[in-house]
Amino acid sequence: MAESDVILSGRGVRKVYRTGVVEVEALKGIDLDIERGQMVMVMGPSGHGKTTLLNCFSGLDDIDAGTVMVDGEDIHAMADSRRTKHRAERMGFIFQSFNLIPVFSAIENIELPLLVTGVAANQARARSRIILERVGLAHREQHRPSELSGGEQQRVAVARALVSEPAIVWADEPTGNLDSETAAQVLGLLHDVHASGQTLVVVTHDADIGATGERLLRMEDGRIVSDAALRPQQPAEVKAGR
Repeated sequence: MAESDVILSGRGVRKVYRTGVVEVEALKGIDLDIERGQMVMVMGPSGHGKTTLLNCFSGLDDIDAGTVMVDGEDIHAMADSRRTKHRAERMGFIFQSFNLIPVFSAIENIELPLLVTGVAANQARARSRIILERVGLAHREQHRPSELSGGEQQRVAVARALVSEPAIVWADEPTGNLDSETAAQVLGLLHDVHASGQTLVVVTHDADIGATGERLLRMEDGRIVSDAALRPQQPAEVKAGR
């Protein structure tokens, strides 16, 4: 793998959670390279480090040891303010619970990451309209989350993750709160995004969804225990959902 192909590189990443005198080592010296444009699925039993890996490699959480380089920059060596700005500009996030702001309309939720990083309001609105149309919700731009179905809310979340043209999109159980038909639609959307060249890392407990990626990491007890290249199944052939 050429160095220029690697968009994210982690070495010796360790994360310890502490509650009083109890310590739980959630990540045990993870080494991981992700190539530009890959769709990487992360699977494993609950409580074995999947979401912690996402949080630590994206910079949402601090780490106790190691390095995480994104496009050649060590994100954990940055000051908090710089890391927050870098994350807003270079990372996109999709969560199981959607994490939309309830009093904002769909388009206001999407443009928020741009406004936070200083993009002019008119430019942010124009870019948000383009991405909202891309996910098929241009007709719902003024609707608040409570006025949208679960699948529509997740499409808004996908649009929000893409609007800043991030280096990597991180998705944590993105279909976990959806029925099987809606989950399949959202999975298809993620694959469309990947086909356009976007790098995605998707945490899932669903083996059928995991089989649609081009690379599958399996985690157990805070370690990556297997790292396999896949011949992806087509999302349309997968019974997606919980």
